[in-house]
Amino acid sequence: MAVPPTKLNLDVNEAVKQSIGDKFEGKVDPDIGVPLAVTEVLDVKDGRVLPGDPAVHYPAKFKLLTWQPREQELVEGEVVDITEWGAFVRIGGMDGLVHISQVMDDFVSFDEKGAQLVGRASKRVLKVGDKVRARIISISLKESTKVGLTMRQPFLGNIKWLEAAVKDAKKEAKEAKKEEKKEAK
Repeated sequence: MAVPPTKLNLDVNEAVKQSIGDKFEGKVDPDIGVPLAVTEVLDVKDGRVLPGDPAVHYPAKFKLLTWQPREQELVEGEVVDITEWGAFVRIGGMDGLVHISQVMDDFVSFDEKGAQLVGRASKRVLKVGDKVRARIISISLKESTKVGLTMRQPFLGNIKWLEAAVKDAKKEAKEAKKEEKKEAK
C-alpha cells in the first residue's frame, strides 16, 4: 500500500489504514461491491521507497467492510437530489435513482421552484433530506454505477408517509373496536 509523505508522521499501521481507506472507500468494484470501511489492518511488512515516487510502499493484509447491493433488497436512505427524472437517494456508499414513475401510486409532478416531487391526488411531497425506504429493482456496477429503486410497493416510500399510515391504521382499528363494542350492547 502506497503511503504518501503527508501520512508519514502517523503510526505505520494507522498510515497504512488511512491510505487503504483513501484508495478503496466509496469506490465501486463489480466483484466486491462498495467498500465502506477498512475494519482491520492484519499485517504490515517493511516499507520500500521506489525511485521517483515519494510514497513509501508497504505490503499489507487488511479487511474491508463492503456492501454488495442485490436486486429486490430493501434499503433505507436519504434523498440527496430531486430532478425532473426523479429522486436520487443515498444508500450506503452510493446513490440510487427512484424514477419519477416509481415514487408513489399517484400522478407525480416535478416542482422545480420548490425542488420537490408532488403527488397530484395525495398531495404527498418528496424533497431533499427526506428519509425513505425503497426496493432495489435494477443494478449495474460496470463502467458507470447505476442502481434503480422503487417506492411503489406497500410499506415503501417517505418514512413520514409510512408513519402517518401506521397512525391512521391504529386510529381506524381503535374506532372499529369501539363500534364492535357498541353493536355488542
